[in-house]
Amino acid sequence: MSNLAEAQRLTLEDYLAGEEASDVKHEYIAGEVFAMAGATEEHVTISLNMGALLRAHVRGTPCRVYMADMKLQVATQTYENVFYPDVFVTCSSSDAGERKLKREPTLIIEVLSESTEAYDRGAKFAHYRQLETLREYVLIDSRSRSIEVFRRCDQGWLLSPVASDAPLVLESLEFSCNQDAVYEDVVFD
Repeated sequence: MSNLAEAQRLTLEDYLAGEEASDVKHEYIAGEVFAMAGATEEHVTISLNMGALLRAHVRGTPCRVYMADMKLQVATQTYENVFYPDVFVTCSSSDAGERKLKREPTLIIEVLSESTEAYDRGAKFAHYRQLETLREYVLIDSRSRSIEVFRRCDQGWLLSPVASDAPLVLESLEFSCNQDAVYEDVVFD
């Protein structure tokens, strides 16, 4: 008979209490906690640019823009998951009353880096796709000018790569900007 200890899973409440006391952000996936790595200057600049552009665009509407420190809960039938998207927008009146975490995003933006790209494209996007309110998922590369927009449609999710000379169009928010605004002050190696 095996005497191996089973891994203990944290409750969502214990995770949230721990996050309030922690100096490091953690994602919470199916009861397990994973520390998040720091970001590069390019990553932070792109996130800030998108947050500022979107905030100016939704001003005066019920929509709110959140950046890296706001938690987003993705609940499934089996597990609770909590992520820290780089930028997201929620237009939900339910989310407006929540202070610690949001649940109903319309748009999520992740800024890709070498260490996060596979996760952002794969497992994390698989979690995000379970959010019924999510209309668009945007991946912005921090190492070169490259933007991809995934849009929910009747058949599933449609990938719309943004040509290098084309504007970034976010249909869910009736938003458009040129890529120079997205990459303002970003210097690539």
